[in-house]
Amino acid sequence: MSLLTLFVLVVLIFALLEVPLFTVFAGLALGLLYLIDMDLTDMQTVLLEFNRLSSASILVALPLFTFTGCILTETKAPRRIMELMEAMFGWMPGGVAIAGLFACAVLTTLTGASGVTIVALGSVLYPILIEKGYGERFALGLLVTGGSLGLLFPPSLPIILYGVVTQTEIEKIFNAAFVPGIFLLLTLSLYAFFYDLRMRRSGQHKHAEMTFSFAELWRTTKAAAWEIPALVLIFGGVYGGYGSISEIAGLTALYVIIVECFILREVKFLGDMPKIMVDAGVLTGSIILILGFAMGFTGYLLDEGIPTLLLEKLKSISENKYVFLFALNIFLLGVGCVMDIFSAIVVIVPIMVPIALSVGVDPIHLCIIFLVNLEMGYATPPVGINLFIASLKFQRPITLLYMAAVPFLLILGIALLIITYVPQLSLLFQ
Repeated sequence: MSLLTLFVLVVLIFALLEVPLFTVFAGLALGLLYLIDMDLTDMQTVLLEFNRLSSASILVALPLFTFTGCILTETKAPRRIMELMEAMFGWMPGGVAIAGLFACAVLTTLTGASGVTIVALGSVLYPILIEKGYGERFALGLLVTGGSLGLLFPPSLPIILYGVVTQTEIEKIFNAAFVPGIFLLLTLSLYAFFYDLRMRRSGQHKHAEMTFSFAELWRTTKAAAWEIPALVLIFGGVYGGYGSISEIAGLTALYVIIVECFILREVKFLGDMPKIMVDAGVLTGSIILILGFAMGFTGYLLDEGIPTLLLEKLKSISENKYVFLFALNIFLLGVGCVMDIFSAIVVIVPIMVPIALSVGVDPIHLCIIFLVNLEMGYATPPVGINLFIASLKFQRPITLLYMAAVPFLLILGIALLIITYVPQLSLLFQ
């Protein structure tokens, strides 16, 4: 066994033992770069990548949006958003489930984090779905997959990172992601609609159907009146082109601080804010550490010509773009369920982009394919992160979460194929 093979096996064992991910990438990056020629010259790549990250002005948005999400999870915003969505959609077949999906998307949009949505909204949505007669598996599956639906909308942190890694305009990616994001949301809503119709035929409904009420819609809209401007600020700023993503992040954070600390007073400025700032700093710092070391690992792959070897291997199988896209989807689904989305973007994107371009895939369309796959990876067995978050949150066996997620993943898989082979959905606003 070669020294290189032994080293990689040791690092993989550490990964399986759930050693912090940044240390795994640090070991891979530093060790493999050292093994290239047994000196410290190539190891400077890691330091250079950290320097490049620290000088990227776009990364100002990362801690600001993370901070905003940490503030909102300490408030009653998730409950207000859920009540508003229920007033809007609760009257139709599957309305409560559809309201839950939209609430998940809105909260993930505001917080930028899928796991936060499961924790913050799960306590509100899960008992409502059970009370309305939806099965436990359906309720858990909806939360596990719905938690990541907002990752295609601003201020999605993965989209910001993808733009940094590929040096693509963030606004272009957000424009491309809007229609696919809505499409995924409508696809799962359609599944909830027909699931509810089947429940009605089998007599599983436990409560009378809701009716649409303008009075209830007005009441819930007033209750969520302070959350709605935050959405307008984010969506209007990004899609209207009224500022850079960093400027929008700063304005959003300032707005949320003023509202939650001084108007609604659900967060104590002196009592709660220091802890929130520490939590946001730890989360942001962990992401930056993962990125820096993962990009160092990517530097090793580039130095060793791994992308070229992989390109030649794929071309030996088929140079057909559609065959490549199908293989890419299978590969990314596997990556998404064993690696967090930030590391996957940093490690996989630089390798796959030149390969995709060589077979004629549009770079913006490729970005959306990447993001949808990795979004699904959050809920894909065996180790999709949303599965474990939901298992801990609801104290349910992980195997139950696996079974709960499968029907939703099959629906999302069909939607993924449509997004993959109909590029016009991603390129409509380009």
